[in-house]
Amino acid sequence: MFAIVRTPIDPVRLDASVRDDLFGAVVSFLGIVRERADDGRLVHGLEYEAYDTMALAEFETIAGEAYRRFGDVRLTIVHRVGRLNVGEIAVAVVVGSPHRGDAFDACEYAIDEVKSRAPIWKKELYADGDERWKSNACGHRESAV
Repeated sequence: MFAIVRTPIDPVRLDASVRDDLFGAVVSFLGIVRERADDGRLVHGLEYEAYDTMALAEFETIAGEAYRRFGDVRLTIVHRVGRLNVGEIAVAVVVGSPHRGDAFDACEYAIDEVKSRAPIWKKELYADGDERWKSNACGHRESAV
């Protein structure tokens, strides 16, 4: 399941979308709006925009790549757009797999690729009234995969 949504993301529903009696692992990543920006400024929300058609195609491509890299994995990728408040889920990647290692690896790969490749843009809305468009790219170490 791949979706761009304008309503709250339901992680329980996403978990069910990847379950299979052949799978012994389900791994989830939830990207949640936090109250502090990387520079420490107080944030009261985020605003996301997406080129829906292209983003969905990229989600499918990423899922195919994960399948080829990590074996029998099933992925769900959902990203929310519009105005989100602190504490709300902005993006979810859920992976089902026969084994936990592959599920963890596929989940990390998928979220990193979504953040670096999908045409989705993020604006931070600061408590002082300022707002800035920010890079949606991943800010952690390169994956060893």
